[in-house]
Amino acid sequence: MSKSNKTVQEKTIELTELVAWFDGEDFSLETALDKFKEAEALAEEIEADLKALKNDIQIVKQKFDSED
Repeated sequence: MSKSNKTVQEKTIELTELVAWFDGEDFSLETALDKFKEAEALAEEIEADLKALKNDIQIVKQKFDSED
């Protein structure tokens, strides 16, 4: 997994909250770029985590298939 100890689900919730901020009443142009960069980095972390999980699942599947 990536550098933080959060689960993919926790990161996804955080990303959803960041994206919702852009539609919210607290939106300000001054902080939009920072929020966007934060959301982008979080999305990249989620993608890396999912790729790692996919790889782990494929390894387990190969082991399972070879036992048959």
